[in-house]
Amino acid sequence: MKLSKVLDSLEGCVEEYSLLHNPDITGIKMDSRKVMPGDLFVAISGYQSDGHHYIKEAIEKGAAAILGERIGDISIPFVVVQDSRPALGKIASSYYGYPSKKRKVIGITGTNGKTTVSYIVKHILDTAGRSCSLFGTVNYVINNEVYEPVNTTPDSLLIQEMISKSNDEFVVLEVSSHALEQSRIEGLEIDYGLFTNLSHDHLDYHHSMDEYFTAKAKMYEYLKPGGKAVINIMNPWGAILSDRLKSTSTPVIELGEKGSGDLSIEDIKLNGETFFSLKHGQDVYGISFPYPGLHNVYNASLAFLTALDLGIRPEVIVNAMESFPGVPGRFEMMQHPSGATFIIDYAHTEDAIEYCLQAAKEHDANKIIHIYGFRGERDTTKRENMVMASAALSDSFYLTLDDLNGTSEEDMLSELQALNKKYGLGKGTVIADRTLAIQKAWETAEKGDWILITGKGPEEYKVNFELPVSSDKDALLYLQKTKDGEQVV
Repeated sequence: MKLSKVLDSLEGCVEEYSLLHNPDITGIKMDSRKVMPGDLFVAISGYQSDGHHYIKEAIEKGAAAILGERIGDISIPFVVVQDSRPALGKIASSYYGYPSKKRKVIGITGTNGKTTVSYIVKHILDTAGRSCSLFGTVNYVINNEVYEPVNTTPDSLLIQEMISKSNDEFVVLEVSSHALEQSRIEGLEIDYGLFTNLSHDHLDYHHSMDEYFTAKAKMYEYLKPGGKAVINIMNPWGAILSDRLKSTSTPVIELGEKGSGDLSIEDIKLNGETFFSLKHGQDVYGISFPYPGLHNVYNASLAFLTALDLGIRPEVIVNAMESFPGVPGRFEMMQHPSGATFIIDYAHTEDAIEYCLQAAKEHDANKIIHIYGFRGERDTTKRENMVMASAALSDSFYLTLDDLNGTSEEDMLSELQALNKKYGLGKGTVIADRTLAIQKAWETAEKGDWILITGKGPEEYKVNFELPVSSDKDALLYLQKTKDGEQVV
């Protein structure tokens, strides 16, 4: 790719450039340590480091050209833009041959449910014999190969590279608000934009719910001509988004309830099983879903509506949903020898905690025990509501440590004690070591109890705990193999 072609992909964005010559660009890098001879180095003003400080290093390593927001006197071709982040996405899309134009791209945004919806959509497509790549919080899947995720939504350079390597017909992509604010999906073109819901989260980053909503709504700026929005209008923010998009003549497909929307949820039964019916026009479909909770009814229904519009036969969708194997760390269930049920879930907002605990109530739990904590240096404004939700819906709970992220253990434990005292309704206990909290719940579990461990899902611990384990699931598996304090071989 000639440097002049890079300039073409940035039409209207270039503020200054110098083409001393027109080199062949053999790669694109945003990390100076990875620059190879012939690469275009894109300097990004990051949150922890500034790529502009490493332009000299990139040149020394053989960069053929530099793109950035401020470039001094250098001896190789350069391009100056106002913002390097969106420029990177545009260049990467052009460099890799506009890969999203060649596939059906399904973007999913919202506070809760993105991962579950993405897995359900992929499972439906797989069941229908349609190939599908997946990019999200748990993992990336391309051509049936599974990769460890870098972020929920990869950076724009990695997205374009990975999609270009995919031979799959569909791409399903979780789209976080951070990714939208940081232009990570710039250069991507979306066929379907799904909106699950919006609730209090990430206000340390977005400052207000209006700003958070505005960030989420940016995804719809990337719809292809004729691309469609699929929106849960049962969520108030979803209803606002639907009206806003309709006013711009964007095609909108709505999920509602009791006769509203293009697909409506008519009847729901949650006692001991999850059964619901969906109405589309004059057709009604009954579905027995293998995972409990009203939130999973909403997740499954949004996936159903999307698949239906994609032209997947309804009976195939129903069969796929009834055989859905679940998502690692999303309402992942494990049975205790006593007959208690342990649940691991990523829930880390008030709404998500309410969904999980309410699901336990709907399944006639004997007692509900909740284990959770808070991440340091993250949105502190949601913590009070999370404790109040836990206290209202559980019989008892353990507040424990999560990732500290630079917050001192002493400060975090002090806050946990204060929150428990003020909002715990006498139900809470603070146990600093997360694995010991899980162990106590394991040792005292009784038949019919539901113990929910929330906040981390499949993620590994960043704090060293007492038990020799690396995640919540590892802790349960370790305890399952333990008898009277001895490891069972």
